[in-house]
Amino acid sequence: MSLALSVIIPAHNEGSRLHSGMNRLLPVLTSLDINTVEVVVVDDGSSDDTGRTAASLVSALPHSLVVRNEVNRGKGAALKVGIAAARGRYVVACDADMSIHPQQLTHLINALATSPVAVGSRARGGVIKYDSALRTTAGRAFNTLVRRWTSTAVRDTQCGFKGFHLGVARLFAIFGHIDGFAFDAEWLYLAQRLQLSATPVPVEWDDVAGSSVRVGRDSWRMLMDIRGVRQSPYRTVAVRIPHPASFDDVAQACRDARVQGAVLARGTETDIVVLPRDGAPGGLGIAKVCGGNLGIVEIDELVGRTFEGV
Repeated sequence: MSLALSVIIPAHNEGSRLHSGMNRLLPVLTSLDINTVEVVVVDDGSSDDTGRTAASLVSALPHSLVVRNEVNRGKGAALKVGIAAARGRYVVACDADMSIHPQQLTHLINALATSPVAVGSRARGGVIKYDSALRTTAGRAFNTLVRRWTSTAVRDTQCGFKGFHLGVARLFAIFGHIDGFAFDAEWLYLAQRLQLSATPVPVEWDDVAGSSVRVGRDSWRMLMDIRGVRQSPYRTVAVRIPHPASFDDVAQACRDARVQGAVLARGTETDIVVLPRDGAPGGLGIAKVCGGNLGIVEIDELVGRTFEGV
């Protein structure tokens, strides 16, 4: 049975909040048909019992995976690891505390039926109201700068509740440079570069205590990361192969080459197997098997193509 949905939960030192979050999530997954859904928890170098707790909580699910980064690399990096392992047609990213109640998953899934990217939005009247006036004001200023630097129209770039088609999520994971909290804004910038629509989905949320985000320190770091996105070179390793390529043949070639997280970008004359930046060694084998040529692809070359996660 093919999987319809992968729910990815990046978690760093979330051992104390995973229980309540999973208690919110599991009944919703059951209502969606739990046999077609997988849960991927990425323990991002936690120093507490996050990994063990996650493994215990998801052990009864028919499809689940707990992956561990040995060191803390950042929320964006953790999500990239989860996306590379995901197998669902759609991918939804959720925060460990499930502050956006998972009952709203259906809203994201409905949006993904017609849009490659669906973004949970907590904004009302253009403003996200946090638990303090300082955080609300800082959030408004932050979002204004993000939208100016990335050209996105999305009002709530940092909501931890986002959905993607698998192939699109893989592309963002491959091309994205930012590993920290600002990865969301960079991915929305990449969507704009690829001319992919990002549909806002209004959501209700609870401002759950215990967030690891620190307004002053992390906001400044995120702004520094985002400021350079327009100047960043977005390119990666790729194999150009004759069109139309067999998906099964490409998938088998990637497995044989031990390349995880690739994307098949279909065009009209050639297809492109987009690989992670360190995928050149495996790309040689893929090129040989599929009768293609190994090289470099710029992100703008992919505009207008359709994307399948391999």
